Amino acid sequence: MTTPAADQAPLDPLPPVPLMPPGATPHDAEFSARGEAATAPVQATCANCGTTLLGPHCYACGQPVKGMVRHLSSILADAADTILNIDSRIFRTLWPLYFRPGYLTNEYFEGRRVRYVTPFRLYFFLSILAFFLMQFAIGDANFGNSPQEDVVDTIGKATTVEDVAKQRDAAIAGLRKADSTAPVGGEKGIEKATKRIEKKAEKRLEYLKKVEDAKARGESAPPDPDSDGLNFEIAGRTWDPKTNPVHIGGPKFLDDKANQLLEHAKENLGKLGKDPRPLVTGAISVLPQVLFVLMPLFALLLKIVYVFKRRLYMEHIIVALHSHAFIFQSLFLLVLVGLARAWAQGAAPWLVGWLNLLLFLMGWWLPIYLFLMQKRVYRQGWFMTTLKFGFIGTCYTVLIAFCAAAAFLVSLATV
Repeated sequence: MTTPAADQAPLDPLPPVPLMPPGATPHDAEFSARGEAATAPVQATCANCGTTLLGPHCYACGQPVKGMVRHLSSILADAADTILNIDSRIFRTLWPLYFRPGYLTNEYFEGRRVRYVTPFRLYFFLSILAFFLMQFAIGDANFGNSPQEDVVDTIGKATTVEDVAKQRDAAIAGLRKADSTAPVGGEKGIEKATKRIEKKAEKRLEYLKKVEDAKARGESAPPDPDSDGLNFEIAGRTWDPKTNPVHIGGPKFLDDKANQLLEHAKENLGKLGKDPRPLVTGAISVLPQVLFVLMPLFALLLKIVYVFKRRLYMEHIIVALHSHAFIFQSLFLLVLVGLARAWAQGAAPWLVGWLNLLLFLMGWWLPIYLFLMQKRVYRQGWFMTTLKFGFIGTCYTVLIAFCAAAAFLVSLATV
């Protein structure tokens, strides 16, 4: 009895027979199929865990495909990208950073981050550029004293009334001689120089009179305000690192170190009037670290002022990073235009007026930008933004001034 067709098990389908061109044999078709299988791409796997790779990092264990065993040029390129993040994103970032207040910060908060340089790398990159150019500009600046400054210094070193009168009369006679041949408009400058020399001579005569009075009473001479160095008293006597040193208490090496720093500062003060470039350069070299320390305090001020906005502290850090990055970018451009103006004074005088106007506009754009950025990021009215901007600006300016003075004193004692 035969089984109905419906009850029979279905037969396995025959494998598809590849179409063969005319004249080809089954052997040729089999060889072609084996060749296609042999040339099929092999899927890469992670060397650490064996997971199939879908990108430059393993999504299972996180190990990158690239290791250290490769060409040095590739490693250096990755290091530059990691530290400075210099690629096409830098050009998409610098323009809105300078011309669109608050735009980059709002883009970051909205989650559109990968198309721009990260805030910290942007801050780091622009701070290096700004302070490098500032040190270069200071190196080319002329800090030499004018002839009038040299005369004032000479009067300040006179030890007798006769010397003061002699230096004063000789300097004024030279200025009067120059007055007779001065071009139109130069008389005012000569008049100011004459008054300054006379005023310096009067102060020097007053000091010498105090010295004579102290000697008559048998007292020590008062500190010389025009001496090259530090002038302060310890136990009624003028400080001296050997005969009357500073005692701060504690171990002896602390006293020795304090007097050594004061002596070094005294030497630098004597050089300050002649060539202040080393001291100014030393102070500027410390400022990036100072501003980096102050930046969290700036974010803390934003957190306190905008406490009712309920923003995270890290959001204020992003605002601070973008604000400081813009400040560094502005400093870089201001110094660059200033160098161009110095060049134009000799090569293209007609350009000086335009560059002065540009410097004026750039200088005013800096506070206007920061104000608009604060308003667009925190979205408050004009009155409250003005009030808070003034408060934050005042507090932060005081902090910067205090830290800049501390940086200068550190450079004075260490450079």
